[in-house]
Amino acid sequence: MNLLLVILHVFFVTFTDKPDKSAPALSPRAVEQREKWNIQIDNLDFPVSTLYMDSLLKSGVTKIYHTSRWFNGVTCEMTIENAENIRQLDFVKNIEITRDDSPAGIFYAKRKMPVQKADENWTDNQLALYNLLPLHEAGFEGQDILMTVCDGGFYKANTLECFRQEDLELGHFDFTDDTDDFYGITGAHGTECLSVITGIKDGFYGAATRAKYYLMRSEENDTESPKEMDNLIAALETSDSLGVNVFSVSLGYAMFDNDGWTLPKSALDGKSTRCSQAATIAARKGMLVCVAAGNEGEYAWQTISVPADADSILTVGAVRADSTIGTFSSFGPSADGRVKPDVCAVGVQTTLISPDGTVVKGSGTSFATPLLAGMAATLWSALPNENAMQIRERIIRSADRYANPDTKRYGYGIPNAWMAYQMDIDEGMPAHTSPENTRKILQGNQIIILRGDRTYDLLGREL
Repeated sequence: MNLLLVILHVFFVTFTDKPDKSAPALSPRAVEQREKWNIQIDNLDFPVSTLYMDSLLKSGVTKIYHTSRWFNGVTCEMTIENAENIRQLDFVKNIEITRDDSPAGIFYAKRKMPVQKADENWTDNQLALYNLLPLHEAGFEGQDILMTVCDGGFYKANTLECFRQEDLELGHFDFTDDTDDFYGITGAHGTECLSVITGIKDGFYGAATRAKYYLMRSEENDTESPKEMDNLIAALETSDSLGVNVFSVSLGYAMFDNDGWTLPKSALDGKSTRCSQAATIAARKGMLVCVAAGNEGEYAWQTISVPADADSILTVGAVRADSTIGTFSSFGPSADGRVKPDVCAVGVQTTLISPDGTVVKGSGTSFATPLLAGMAATLWSALPNENAMQIRERIIRSADRYANPDTKRYGYGIPNAWMAYQMDIDEGMPAHTSPENTRKILQGNQIIILRGDRTYDLLGREL
């Protein structure tokens, strides 16, 4: 007996218009925040046409994974033959294949650095490096700020008591087609990222322990394809609909199972991919988007990936607790010459909580990013009337290399949360001592500042 194998591929189908507009796809919280920050509701806020989607399903599309109101299209599954037929429909503007049957490969973007048991709990030091502790002491810990942590696996994130799910977790979304349970054994990377934001345990304290959060999975476990970038777009759009304030994602894309999809470095301009465009749209819609720079500094690719190249976001590099750059932290600038990474946080031997509840150490810009996102949430909770761009501006202006940014490794450097809180951004930032004359070092378990022949703690008190 002969068996006919039908191969289904994944496509992104773009529509010509939105003929059946009704209400914008925004929650009451999202609408309230748009009004608060004077962000106009526009065509991007209306959902895609249900009539068009019904027509696709009647014309050979076997499954619609998700929609994109920002790009007026759908991610869907069908055969190559049906794609050619659907291309002829009068409401279809474009069709782009985003996943085929290419065998899975091994990619730089998939590298996850190993974790190890922590001999000491140094969360105070990783928070002190960007001077967050004074904000905690003043009572600001991310309250009334809503966050998204977007990743590839959240093993046991629903059972670890250190996350206080009943009080803080508002829900989870899976934008992949993986079949395992959301909190199952696909991976623990997202759980570890979440821990540096919200974890509380003996000797361990997160950066924004009172912020509420959504968990979203966009990373497919066994493949690497442009579909994952559209999964990430779905996570960004959903977060926007929910009124999320801070979005943290420790993922990046450049190389794929199909070599033909590998991005040229010239595409790292913040505009060439939908994924990076979406990160910028999210920022313009009022969200502070924090993206890992990548861990390719020691490999052939070396540079950032997408959406780390996006405009108006915070791309985060990794430093040690003594403020020196991690050798693996990906290089900038963006293809069009913008400073990347924007800022840095502790991503070398970051203190984390593993799914078994133990405190461990791990390295990667993956962990620097949620640390920085947690700082942003805490700062925003102290300045609730400011918008995302103002909070971003404070973080960048407070960084120790703001006056002389390093366009390849540090960007604007390591932010100072307390300075960011105190500064008057309308009057300009406080004067910085040049980085040549000032440096931070780890002495025992304490970070101290060396300025000339004098030493200070992170509150500026001379020692």
